[in-house]
Amino acid sequence: MPPKKKMIHEFMKMKQDGQKIAWLTAYDFPTAQFAEAAGLDMLLVGDSLGMCVYGYPGTIPVTMDQCIYHAEAVRRGAPNTFVIGDMPFMSYQSSIEKAVENAGRFLKEAGCDAIKLEGGKRILPQVRAILDAGIVVVGHIGLTPQSSGQLGGHKAQGRTVESAKLLIDDALALEEAGAQMLLLEAVPPEVGQFIAKKLRIPVLSIGAGMHCDGQLLIVSDLIGQFQAFTPKFVKKYANVAEVVTQAMRAYCEDVRAGRFPEEGHCYYMLPGEDEKFKELIKRYA
Repeated sequence: MPPKKKMIHEFMKMKQDGQKIAWLTAYDFPTAQFAEAAGLDMLLVGDSLGMCVYGYPGTIPVTMDQCIYHAEAVRRGAPNTFVIGDMPFMSYQSSIEKAVENAGRFLKEAGCDAIKLEGGKRILPQVRAILDAGIVVVGHIGLTPQSSGQLGGHKAQGRTVESAKLLIDDALALEEAGAQMLLLEAVPPEVGQFIAKKLRIPVLSIGAGMHCDGQLLIVSDLIGQFQAFTPKFVKKYANVAEVVTQAMRAYCEDVRAGRFPEEGHCYYMLPGEDEKFKELIKRYA
């Protein structure tokens, strides 16, 4: 039997029971299939697809249409897994109406179960409006890549008491606004631990330490596919880049040496057709 999809109330119970939530990003059908077979609790169709799939230098160029396209594929690959659509840059910042409309696209067009958006107090109106539309909202604070320019680059956050207080205030405000889960990115473990204990909702970590209610990694980092850089918080569980490169290198060598294809890789004429073919090609002599 296929696994039963976990829903938001079950993630709340997992927090209460001290059960850790395991989730990854996914951007395509086969990866989503693998993730569901592996028993992942949730999948995030992250705007990190800009770097991992399209080779952009960051997440800023990613569009709603791209996110929807990939979310549809992930939904098909993991029909029994909780899937979260990531709101890309300028899909929610310019107006409340646009935020609700774009959040709704993830549900209507891609079949997602929730959306995620970056920011704290400054996006509370959008959070409330999306919630009022009946959509599950996951908050995201700490290192927020869409606003990394304001943060001085892709740097860890909350490393001073002053900045940690800002994170705590943002976390409390998002919970008060109704966000059902919160992602903390690149913050010290003691900050992640305090916020996880303070909030009633699941607080999830990507580089926020072991004390949060669950962990997220970029799948391309986990399997060693993304080669541009590796964040400090990443643990690589495989080296797909090395395996694939070696396979391609061996293929090139076989083709150039005439070792591929072999007879076993070829299709042959149907019985009796080979003699007819010989007669046919005589006409071209």
